[in-house]
Amino acid sequence: MYYFDPHIHMVSRTTDDYETLSKMGCVAVSEPAFWAGYDRGSVDGFRDYFEQLTSFEPSRAAQYGIQHYTWLCINAKEAENVELSREVIAMIPEFLNRPGVLGIGEIGLNKNTRNEATIFLEHLDLAMETNEQILIHTPHLEDKHQGTRMILDMLTGDQRINRNRVLVDHVEEHTIRPVLDAGFWAGMTLYPVSKCTPERAADMVEMHGPDHLLVNSAGDWGPSKPTAVPDFLLEMRRRGHAESLIRRVVYDNPIEFFSQSRGFNFQVPE
Repeated sequence: MYYFDPHIHMVSRTTDDYETLSKMGCVAVSEPAFWAGYDRGSVDGFRDYFEQLTSFEPSRAAQYGIQHYTWLCINAKEAENVELSREVIAMIPEFLNRPGVLGIGEIGLNKNTRNEATIFLEHLDLAMETNEQILIHTPHLEDKHQGTRMILDMLTGDQRINRNRVLVDHVEEHTIRPVLDAGFWAGMTLYPVSKCTPERAADMVEMHGPDHLLVNSAGDWGPSKPTAVPDFLLEMRRRGHAESLIRRVVYDNPIEFFSQSRGFNFQVPE
């Protein structure tokens, strides 16, 4: 079965990982901008990073038949530096019309601070001005419920936002329902340390149904598994779920969501 990984940080992966993903049925990936493992010191550092995301990574992926898409922002981990964040936000439009750019993301909160919220709202303003889709990072572990509530309050308080064009990622059992009930898409991240497991993701599909649900691997610098989506697929098969239901979550739903972006030019594999 073909699948789509809608949130994976391939800049942190080797080229061998692209080959492995291709062999396991991955036909497309979506890569949000994120933290580099250290705080970047200038807007030029971000410009170089966006160049990598929009030019080098698509060509690296294409060698293995994988279509690569990306999102642009300054991540919440670096949003405490408001001055730098505003410089980066002002620079982002230089890249928004490049092929494969899907929108603004992954924006959100890290420690739920005032500065993070300020930069989150200014990213929303940019997305509304440029008619972009939005991909959102929710905080980790003990801060997740509060951070998700703060994010939902900011989103629902903005009447400009089309909720069907927003993906709220890293949901868990205690945050998935508020996200779906508010009319947003929800992403389940399969991660060995925090967030979710294939078994818990399968539980959530069984409890809440497949509508507006995506599943991803994150695959970033830390302990992570770029082939986590096939693990979810296997768990769903082990439980006896229909192939059509599994395909909906790992393939049809990502395409339905991303098709709302002008930068999505997905070619169906032959």
